[in-house]
Amino acid sequence: MKMPSGKNYFDLRTRVKELGLHTVCQSASCPNIGECWEQKSLTIMILGGICTRSCQFCDVPTGRPAPPDPDEPQHVARILSELGLRHTVITCVDRDDLRDGGASHWAQTITAVKAASPEMILEVLTGDFKGDTGAVDTVLKAKPDVFSHNLETVPRLSRLVRVQASYARSYAILSHAKRRGAVTKTGLMLGVGETMDEIFTVMKEIREIGVDILTMGQYLRPSKNHLPVASYITPDEFAALRSHGEALGFPHVEAGPLVRSSYHAENQRNIVLALRAQSSG
Repeated sequence: MKMPSGKNYFDLRTRVKELGLHTVCQSASCPNIGECWEQKSLTIMILGGICTRSCQFCDVPTGRPAPPDPDEPQHVARILSELGLRHTVITCVDRDDLRDGGASHWAQTITAVKAASPEMILEVLTGDFKGDTGAVDTVLKAKPDVFSHNLETVPRLSRLVRVQASYARSYAILSHAKRRGAVTKTGLMLGVGETMDEIFTVMKEIREIGVDILTMGQYLRPSKNHLPVASYITPDEFAALRSHGEALGFPHVEAGPLVRSSYHAENQRNIVLALRAQSSG
């Protein structure tokens, strides 16, 4: 893991603070922040820095959040335009306190970013909106290039790991987005107690509904207050999982110990462009 040290990292940290933005890189204590920020690649987290849920793997603070910042969409668009990125990921905290789960704020942000950086591939990593497919449609109507929502783990462990979420609801959200013609993506974190057979079953199920991009990485415990690591997946096992995913027909699989949802997402640009062309054709 590369520790934060370079000029780009500190410049980016200053600019994020100036614009009053949040990033999952900081809030979730991502192990890749030094490497990514030095390359001017970051994952902005919209709708504030306080989550209404208490997932057992996540280091983002839980509590009662403030109302969404009406200036946030323009601030997000500004920093991404300044960075001149070709591909970026925006994620969010869960906002179960909002009637639409933050979907309208998502749409405003996507629209602002697309206007400021029309050539950039924009990937959105959303929550489950409590299963509200109407909220998903609000997000999709703003035309993100990739709709991403993480299953995180296998069905047996979903309630333990995510507490207020469910595998079935997340699966339904991904299925709905795919039926709407979106390029779809999901992620699994491994090492929380799942078996290889359970992973294979999930991979098969999500490919059957047409999920295009799959990421798999090692769960790392943020603190002693979080879910303990049950096992460490070897690089060879990750390589085997990647091969298995490719055999199932996923257009792209990213698998490795430090892989996270947005890690090296820019390398998926050509895949996304091809998939988008297929769906529009």
